[in-house]
Amino acid sequence: MGRLQKALHRIFSDPDRSLDIRNIKYLPRWAVLLIDIGLVSISIIFTILILLDLSPFQYTLISYFDKAIMVVAVNIFYFYIFKTYAGIIRYSSNIDALKLLLATISTFITLVVINYVVYFSIDEKIFLIGGLLINLWISFSLLFLFRLGVKQVYEYFKLAQKDEKLIKAVILGVDENAISIAGALDIEHPKRFKIVGFLTNNTHKSLQILGKPVLKHTSKIHEEVASLGAEAIIFSEHSFTPEEKFKLVEECLEHDIAVYNAPLVSTYDNENDQPIANKVKSLQIEDLLERDPIELEVQNKIEQLTGKTILVTGAAGSIGSEIVRQVAEYNPKKLIILDQAETPLHNLQLEIENSFPKLNFRPIVSDVSNSRRLAALFANNQIDVVYHAAAYKHVPLMENNPHEAIFVNIHGTKNLADLAVEYNVGHFVMVSTDKAVNPSNVMGASKRAAEMYVQSLYNNQRAKGPETTKFITTRFGNVLGSNGSVVPLFKKQIEKGGPVTITHPDIIRYFMTIPEACQLVLEAGAMGKGGEIFVFDMGEPVKIMDLAIKMIKLAGYTPNKHIKVKITGLRPGEKLYEELLNDECKTLPTHHKKIMIGQDVVRDYEVINDKIEKIIKSAYKLKNDKVVAKLKDLIPEFKSNNSAYERLDKTPELKKN
Repeated sequence: MGRLQKALHRIFSDPDRSLDIRNIKYLPRWAVLLIDIGLVSISIIFTILILLDLSPFQYTLISYFDKAIMVVAVNIFYFYIFKTYAGIIRYSSNIDALKLLLATISTFITLVVINYVVYFSIDEKIFLIGGLLINLWISFSLLFLFRLGVKQVYEYFKLAQKDEKLIKAVILGVDENAISIAGALDIEHPKRFKIVGFLTNNTHKSLQILGKPVLKHTSKIHEEVASLGAEAIIFSEHSFTPEEKFKLVEECLEHDIAVYNAPLVSTYDNENDQPIANKVKSLQIEDLLERDPIELEVQNKIEQLTGKTILVTGAAGSIGSEIVRQVAEYNPKKLIILDQAETPLHNLQLEIENSFPKLNFRPIVSDVSNSRRLAALFANNQIDVVYHAAAYKHVPLMENNPHEAIFVNIHGTKNLADLAVEYNVGHFVMVSTDKAVNPSNVMGASKRAAEMYVQSLYNNQRAKGPETTKFITTRFGNVLGSNGSVVPLFKKQIEKGGPVTITHPDIIRYFMTIPEACQLVLEAGAMGKGGEIFVFDMGEPVKIMDLAIKMIKLAGYTPNKHIKVKITGLRPGEKLYEELLNDECKTLPTHHKKIMIGQDVVRDYEVINDKIEKIIKSAYKLKNDKVVAKLKDLIPEFKSNNSAYERLDKTPELKKN
């Protein structure tokens, strides 16, 4: 009895575990056997009562006692033979039911055999055959129903427990897409959501969809979500403008409502055989910063790319690799991808080989500052278009290594631009940055110097004749998801539990997505006539503090409670805000309302080239102060911020040395 007492004590002594079947892992075998014996005993009693009812004057309950002992003993023997008590009851299967059936039938046959052996020995039957049949039916039923009942009760509590852990969500939308998403989430395994209702911004004729209530949401969407007892909302409605969606998400996050995005079922491409429910994911910050896509002139791109030899530098980077993917779609004659980063370039090569098996492309491992390597590349390939995305772009690193910024961002660009002119390349599209405008750091200044060189080179060549390489510059803000962007940095910090680090509470930046940036590059290459700086209307600048707080909330945490936000101070060369145009630059409209042309000041090529040459020579001598001083001489608006080179702004005479 000691083991029984311990088992009962474990179940009932702890108030948190008492009477909760979910906390009972499994019954020991001896307990299952005792219950089976008890059920067999009950079946015998029922059998006797039935027999007594049929023949009330022939037998008494006591007269069956010795026979009952024999029936129980035979049942125990076959329980042992077939190990009916060995399985875990809540996981009972058809095999367990078969074992029970074999055990009870074997008991019946054995008792029949015993009955006839005794009959032939002493001419008297011990059992009534009808009674044994009744007992067979009742005992099997009780044993089977016991296991079935335990299994059902366990499943009930298991589902109830799972239901407690499910995210109670409402779906924003009542169209076919919303209904399809609801159905997909209902059969998802493992299940994540419990859909408690639907919201619509229109009056809907149905009060319910799939048995769930339909409510019309107002300007206070959090109240409707709360009224349905939900803690999350799934955006299935795709008719909202980015601005409307942003406002709705803002309200949800303000009231601690988790936000999820659902795909469009009609356009879902199930290439990896993944259920569409897997695509219902937490809303990402990129989703909130999306704008209307740039409408490109497809015919212009076909003329620009199809059947042409294209060179993409910095091809393994975030911008360069997306340019490669988009260019590959237009079946160029040859696609040359160049980068100094071996492993990312190899990964891109494998991707292109898999996605475009018939494409003629050539991966080149090289540095754009290697003029001899580039000269051989241009000499051996009749290149039609160059997309120049290779650059060093990390502000603090370049502030500490200015010569490296000169090697790649200035010398590399000069090498490519000079070779483009020498080998009659049709278009040269340079990827620049908003940090080149009124630069406050070496990286931005080096990109501005590169802009100035290609612009002056184009003007110089054009003066000699109209048939020259068309040099085009595109300026971007921060690109979401690119290497070095704050978004992936914040994501990693949030995944690690914080803190999320921000350099200054008031710092603001322009943002765009990688597809947007690359569409702008392709559009610039297609529509550019030469000498333009294309600037994208990037909307309103984003305060980085607000961005961090939104990302923390989108991840399901409370800022400064679950995830701390830490101010670290401005980094060397960093400024609070970026600009897309300087005061000298005027803008002209284009055929697309969100793309502008910045008309830069025309500069003398000989003067620019001479200063660029001197900057490059200083860089190769590793004279950092002289490099930065000469950059400031070339770019008067270059004023260092939070940098060791601020002293050069106070002593202008250093610029001339």
